[in-house]
Amino acid sequence: MTVTLCLAQEPEADKLLSEDPFALLTGMLLDQQFPLEHAFRGPKKIADRMDGFDINRIAEADPEAFEELAATPPAIHRYGRSMARRTQELARYVVEHYDGDTAAIWRNGDPDGKEVLRRLKALPGYGDQKARIFLALLGKQLGVRPTGWEKAAGAYSEKDSRRSAADITDAESLLEVRAFKKRVKAEAKAAAAK
Repeated sequence: MTVTLCLAQEPEADKLLSEDPFALLTGMLLDQQFPLEHAFRGPKKIADRMDGFDINRIAEADPEAFEELAATPPAIHRYGRSMARRTQELARYVVEHYDGDTAAIWRNGDPDGKEVLRRLKALPGYGDQKARIFLALLGKQLGVRPTGWEKAAGAYSEKDSRRSAADITDAESLLEVRAFKKRVKAEAKAAAAK
């Protein structure tokens, strides 16, 4: 049974995220400086404009044409051209290092959680936090639970938490995650003002 994610909050976009690991990886890449659900709709926009979502076609696309495709309203991101470049870098990396098989990142060689985290952090556009959130998303929602994944994902793996994309399963949990992020930001701002 395939799990249906609810990150984009749009059935067709969530279907793509649920069925295509590279679409999910791309949505997570786009999740910065942009409303989360809109970021996760980016892969569907690309798919609509490229007549399908194909990692090899994305990797091989003419960079200028791909930037134009990504920046055309409604753009895949507030910074459509920049994110188009990052998306192509990510696609090229996965093609070069994993033969275009995104799931190999967490599957090849039966890696433990620490190794999956290392592989995710090596991806273009993925820092420590984004990699931990993605690892938690794999474990919490997709049943990908390599040994030690919870420790590697850190606080993002906490059961019933509402701190990241890993915790969004419906419209209500999206609002709870948004409220958590707003509270953390306010607390950090207040602490910095002291």
